[in-house]
Formats: sequence, structure tokens, C-alpha cells
Amino acid sequence: MQLIDTHVHLNFDIFQPDLAAVRSRWQEAGVVQLVHSCVEPSEFSSIQAIAYQFPEVSFAVGLHPLDADQWHSDTADKILSLATSESKVVAIGEMGLDFYKADNAEQQRMVFEAQLAIASKLNLPVIIHCRDAANQVREILQKWQDTEGGNLRGVMHCWGGTPEETQWFVDLGFYISFSGTVTFKNAKAIQTSAAMVRSDRLLIETDCPFLAPVPKRGQKRNEPAYVRHVAEQVAQLRGETVEAIAAQTTQNACKLFGLTL
Repeated sequence: MQLIDTHVHLNFDIFQPDLAAVRSRWQEAGVVQLVHSCVEPSEFSSIQAIAYQFPEVSFAVGLHPLDADQWHSDTADKILSLATSESKVVAIGEMGLDFYKADNAEQQRMVFEAQLAIASKLNLPVIIHCRDAANQVREILQKWQDTEGGNLRGVMHCWGGTPEETQWFVDLGFYISFSGTVTFKNAKAIQTSAAMVRSDRLLIETDCPFLAPVPKRGQKRNEPAYVRHVAEQVAQLRGETVEAIAAQTTQNACKLFGLTL
């Protein structure tokens, strides 16, 4: 059984003491590809080093919405240059809107749309972070697709929206990625969404080191091997085998990010 973890942050300090052992565990769990997300462009070199160390790691470059105040006059050019300099860059992001922890809505919108323009120019998918902002993200993506030719594609990562919101983004052609939150006891809306998403739009991730899934919840660090627990929960919710979920989500990740096994 082959799995792809479509969202990791392995460059964080918490992984530095034992990253080789973490890799051994993800290999034992059947994780054959990983997509490393990016919080800000300054991470590029550290993420690139991990991707060179582990051939199964591809990555993105972008600026997280909670760091929107770090956007400068040259940031777009920097992201564009980094993305075109490295063949292992398979996406732009993570980007999006987060109104749970921040209220700089206009700055976040500007940074989000600037990165959508980069992704469109490079014909790369986007990794979207959306928290307490589904209406606004939908509005921006719909406007972009209506006015820019509709070539935008990507994933709503670590999805936590309602079933209605889930359908909005599926209808826009986006993939929906579920993390360890889908295993949490009280995450009923997320679980309903995981059961209803079209098979060809379904992805799984850990978002490690955050949000360790049940039965690993409570640990200080999530890791890619635990994506198997996400797959098992999604399979249970959908009435399918974990092998079927692994095969479908692996196929979907390869299609979206241009990965090869």
C-alpha cells in the first residue's frame, strides 16, 4: 500500500534531532512521496536541503497568510525566482486567508492574490490555508477563475470547513485534503465532509508536526508515518477499504502535483 502525505513541515526544529529515524518510520508505513509546504520564502534553502536529502520529498514555496506582513515589494519576484530555479518545486504556497488569529484582511487578500498570479503564470497548483475565511476565499477563487481563464487548480489543505463550504471548493475544481483533525471525536462537520467529497478530489496529509491523529493525539509531534491513521479514518467514514483510499489519494496527489512513483 502506497501513501502520499501532501502537507508536511519537516524543516521545523522539532524534527532536527532524529529526522533520519522519522524517515525510516514513514517508509515503513508506506509513505512513498511527501509534499513539503512553505511558510515563508526564507525557508526555501532548508526545505530544499531536505528534498535533496530525501528524493521522495517535493516542495512548495510561498507565504502563509499569518505572515502577510512579511510581504515586501520584492517578495513576488523572489517567490517566482525560487520556484523557477528548482525542479522539485511542485506548488505555490501555502497561501490563503486566516481570520481566526489575525484581522489584517486587506493585506492578506493582496498577498493571496499576488501568489495566485504567480501560480497561474507558472501553471503550478496552489496550497491554500483557509481558517474562518471560507466565504472570502471562495469569492477570490471564483473571481480569479472567472477573469483569468480558469487555469487555477490546487488544494484546500487541512480542511476544517462545513459540508456546504466543502462543496463550494469541489465545485471550483479544488482538491480537499484531510488531516488528523478528521480523527478527532467532535469533528463531525469535517467527518461529514470527508464522507462526501468526490473520490477524484480527495487527498490526505498530516500537516506535521501539528495535529497528531488519534491514536497518536496528545503527542507533542505529529509525523508523516501517521498519515496512515488519517487514511484509515477516511476509509471508515466512506465505507471503503484503506487500500482503496490509499490508491485513490495517491493517484490524486500525483495528478495534482505532477508526482511520479
